[in-house]
Amino acid sequence: MRGLSFALAPGSFHVVAGGPGKTEVLRLIALVDRPSAGVVQVFGRDVATLSRREAALARRRIGAVLYPLRFIDHLSVWDNAALAPRVIGRKPADFAGEVDAILKWTGLFRRADARPAELTGVERHRLALARALANRPELLVVDEPDGAMEAADALRGQKLLDEIGRAGATVVAASRDEAWAEGRPVLRLQEGRGVLVERP
Repeated sequence: MRGLSFALAPGSFHVVAGGPGKTEVLRLIALVDRPSAGVVQVFGRDVATLSRREAALARRRIGAVLYPLRFIDHLSVWDNAALAPRVIGRKPADFAGEVDAILKWTGLFRRADARPAELTGVERHRLALARALANRPELLVVDEPDGAMEAADALRGQKLLDEIGRAGATVVAASRDEAWAEGRPVLRLQEGRGVLVERP
């Protein structure tokens, strides 16, 4: 991946489209990987200069849905969705209502007691999104939000992410479906060497 140069304004919603490299870009933005060259800045900081503690704190401000989707199989849907606030030490009484609301919003509330293995592919993707949102991220990164979805579910996914963006989070979604690019700025990869920013 060479020659990439772009900036995401706070509260914007961009779609990453085009050739190979979409997932790599998302992993860099989400602080899962560090760049081997060049500069990646997240929240105004060069990620190469972040200590392990600073990187961990920055990740708390990021929600990520990246493949492969991984869950703790022996925990319920509800407990998987509640992992982020639990890990940082919030009390269940403080976040239980938020988790319930997110599961209702993503259409999983009636499946709250199920285990991940009992979910359909679409439901697993919704659970990953619910988990990513549980800590109220400032930046949400979603790989293939329409993966394994029928047209109606994909449209619902678009509406959910639009609502997240309107709530003030910066959203970056990578998709091969050109329908996601309609009306949104697009970061179009060109043979892994550059990005063309298209304004709607």
